[in-house]
Amino acid sequence: QVQLVESGGGLVQAGGSLRLSCAASGRTYMLYGMGWFRQAPGKDSEFVSALHWSGGRTVYADSVQGRFTISRDVKNTLYLQMNSLKPQDTAVYFCAATDVSSSPSSDRRLYNYWGQGTQVTVSS
Repeated sequence: QVQLVESGGGLVQAGGSLRLSCAASGRTYMLYGMGWFRQAPGKDSEFVSALHWSGGRTVYADSVQGRFTISRDVKNTLYLQMNSLKPQDTAVYFCAATDVSSSPSSDRRLYNYWGQGTQVTVSS
């Protein structure tokens, strides 16, 4: 099993920045990849970004390309650096991990571990 704990959410003005963190623990050696999804009130879950755990390959949603950066460190923490934030980025952000998919994927069905979520609110 793998446990994921997010942190770093908060309230920020449009144009500002936040960095989300996701600490992974447990059988992290099993992981192929990790990613971020978000869900705004009344909307479906949306893919944000994903990273191949060992190879470092990354993918981004078009809506965040060029503004957000996904990364990890050697201590099994995943990050999402969010710059130039917009009100439409307001959502609960979830960290996810997969031990079944070998490519960074935008398909939430391939992720079998999820964090509890952290709220990001961007004011205009």
